[in-house]
Parts: sequence; structure tokens; C-alpha cells
Amino acid sequence: MRAIYVLVKCELGKAYEVADQLVESFDRPPQVHSISGRYDLIAQFYVSGDTDIGRFVNTRIHSIPGIVDTETIICFNAFTPDSGLRDDPETHPAPSG
Repeated sequence: MRAIYVLVKCELGKAYEVADQLVESFDRPPQVHSISGRYDLIAQFYVSGDTDIGRFVNTRIHSIPGIVDTETIICFNAFTPDSGLRDDPETHPAPSG
């Protein structure tokens, strides 16, 4: 699974309706947060590794009424206590001995 974040700009006064639609429109609902700045919402989705992310955003997200603009952030790696940098032998070589 791959994580993506979609920043969403909404029509004025439509952020709550768009957030509700984002949560209700997916079998695996995204986390949706209201935010400050250029965008009104940020939604975190998990998609399979073979998903065409451009098509996913275009057909599943852009089709929601009230969305004016989006920006998609594709995640490469999740850093947790049991994965991430510790998996990279260049930055964390195995202990010798």
C-alpha cells in the first residue's frame, strides 16, 4: 500500500460538505482534516502499489462537487521504529561482531 495526501481547495462555504463526501465516498475512508492556508482540507488515502494515482485523483476525487483545486503528495517511505532509515544499509549498517 502506498500513502498519498491530497490537499483540497473548496468552493467558499463547502469545506464541510466536501469533507463529508470524501469520507462517505470510499470503501476505505480517508482521514480528512481541515487546515489553514491555501487549501481547506487534507485527505490521506492508502492505495495499492499498482494504482494509477493520477486516474484515482481525477476520477474519484475531482468528481466530488465543491472541489475547486487539488494538489497530490505521493509518499515514498514511512519512518517508524521498525522501518524507514533503519532498513537502509548505507545509513544504518549492520553492527559488526
